[in-house]
Amino acid sequence: MLITPGKLLAQINSPSDLKKLDQAQLVQLCEELRHFIIDNVSVYGGHFGASLGVVELTVALHYVFNSPYDQLVWDVGHQAYGHKILTGRREAFHTNRVYKGISGFPKRKESEYDAFGVGHSSTSVSAALGMAYASKYLGLSDKQHVAIIGDGALTGGMAFEGLNHAGVSGTNLLIILNDNCMSIDPNVGALKDYLTDITTSKTYNQLKDDVWKLLGKLSKFGRNAQEIVSKIENGIKSTLLSQSNLFESLNLRYFGPVDGHDVAHLTAVLEDLKKIKGPKILHCITVKGKGYAPAEKGNATTWHSPGLFDKITGEIYKKTPAQPQAPKYQDVFGHTLVELAKQNDKIFGITPAMPSGSSLNIMMKEMPDRAIDVGIAEQHAVTFSAGLATQGLVPFCNIYSSFMQRAYDQVIHDVCIQNLPVNFCLDRAGFAGSDGPTHHGAYDLAYFRCLPNLIVSAPMNEQELRNLMYTAQLPRKERAFSIRYPRGQGVMPNWRTPFEKIAIGTGRKIKEGDELALLTLGHIGNYAVEVCNRMEKQGVSIAHYDLRFVKPLDEVLLHEVFAKFKKIITLEDGCIQGGFGSAILEFMAECNYQADVKRLGIPDFVIEHGEQIELHRECGIDPDGIQQAVMAMLETAKA
Repeated sequence: MLITPGKLLAQINSPSDLKKLDQAQLVQLCEELRHFIIDNVSVYGGHFGASLGVVELTVALHYVFNSPYDQLVWDVGHQAYGHKILTGRREAFHTNRVYKGISGFPKRKESEYDAFGVGHSSTSVSAALGMAYASKYLGLSDKQHVAIIGDGALTGGMAFEGLNHAGVSGTNLLIILNDNCMSIDPNVGALKDYLTDITTSKTYNQLKDDVWKLLGKLSKFGRNAQEIVSKIENGIKSTLLSQSNLFESLNLRYFGPVDGHDVAHLTAVLEDLKKIKGPKILHCITVKGKGYAPAEKGNATTWHSPGLFDKITGEIYKKTPAQPQAPKYQDVFGHTLVELAKQNDKIFGITPAMPSGSSLNIMMKEMPDRAIDVGIAEQHAVTFSAGLATQGLVPFCNIYSSFMQRAYDQVIHDVCIQNLPVNFCLDRAGFAGSDGPTHHGAYDLAYFRCLPNLIVSAPMNEQELRNLMYTAQLPRKERAFSIRYPRGQGVMPNWRTPFEKIAIGTGRKIKEGDELALLTLGHIGNYAVEVCNRMEKQGVSIAHYDLRFVKPLDEVLLHEVFAKFKKIITLEDGCIQGGFGSAILEFMAECNYQADVKRLGIPDFVIEHGEQIELHRECGIDPDGIQQAVMAMLETAKA
């Protein structure tokens, strides 16, 4: 079912079409764009509240600036649906986040209007600044560069690095701060309080009125425009000295706060700011979920990405399964951590702004003094955890696999080199699904396996996750401990099993066999169980071993495998290069074994978005693909 756009929106196939509208028509266009997003996301799913909150800002940006010549860089990209719809992707929007459809995030190869590919937070200022520097070098003085960043993304350290550099760059850069007090979960930290102070300060608001009155007259002054700008700037600086304005202290001209839902005022403000050279910041106040009452009044975290819902009533559809379902791995983590923390008062939970996504919010509710959200700051989360560990506490630092990539130096420098017993729980390992390649956890096995003083493990089911977490919190004075698990459901409806210690570096034999051995790591081993059962019905005897640890490997178990089998397949939901299969090949080479080993995993190219099973099928690591690999290897043996 295709969603029919409104009368004005139906005419917009590019920003050039948008510019043909009278400014008075922009309010109606915003209304149509907002309803088009609501209609599509309610039926097809996707991110929701963030894009609704920037409808007016999106329309104003494309009305005022000359994209794609002018560069618009969206931070994270959750809020870029309106941008996509206005830049030629309206008719394809129903394929958003669907396998082989358009991406849920801005993507350079998808459109010339997507100036920079995003997905992780806090990159926009640095990227736009790099573009602005290039334009300055190339003499493109008329080219505009705009970074649109939310107050949540602004908590990331990289954003501050970009701001610090921008202030001394002398480049034509406009930073738009979209301030709605939310990222996915409510924002935390001193910056949130600081921005609140700005928006409620009578001094700021009086100054804002004075500034905009002057800016409104800017175009009438002709050659004296620069003098007016200078007066505005000096007035801001002198008035804000006592206010200790963060942005002004970084040499960024600060304008605002302004109403981010007044499209007429926004277009006027942006037109004036185009005429002011140098780095500057516009502070816009918006409401996440604006224009859809259930999202505005309801839980903003729920409405960040609600799934399918009834757009009239706001009821979010939830499928009622015919039989008990296995829980999500993240929920098993959340509940298990609380259980363990009740037994061990040294346990702390840490997350970089993902308490709901990681289910650490369960512990935050029951033990708020021992569960800590540090904001969108993965690097800080790791080193903060290292600091806790030096004092004898037991940190469980929960970071999505793809986000852990951002804190790799801290894992090496602050944890592994110092040999500290920090516990890392890597959620969303393997394919993240419709979020696509920026969120796939494809590389953690490879990038962790090469580090000293780090145990690397993956549970095959909920019971194994609980036991690995139990093992990780037992007293030890050294070595970090990584536990990776996928997004989505496990396989055990009755998952609350008693805790058992797992000997570090030990695997287990799942099934006896004679003709071929399947070696697996993690949840994807459940596919191997299915394949073994299929093959057994066909009279083919396959052994299955769940290694549980890729570092250290269970060498006793591997000696048994290589002594018996000459045909071996390794299976992982991580990159083939340097991952679990590579570890098995290294063991085979070091021990001088001779065997035919086939590695199955994520190949050496970027895998796009889609349902997890669709992506597994594309890589040949779904049950059918595994069975084909088994049959091919056995046929080769017969030949």
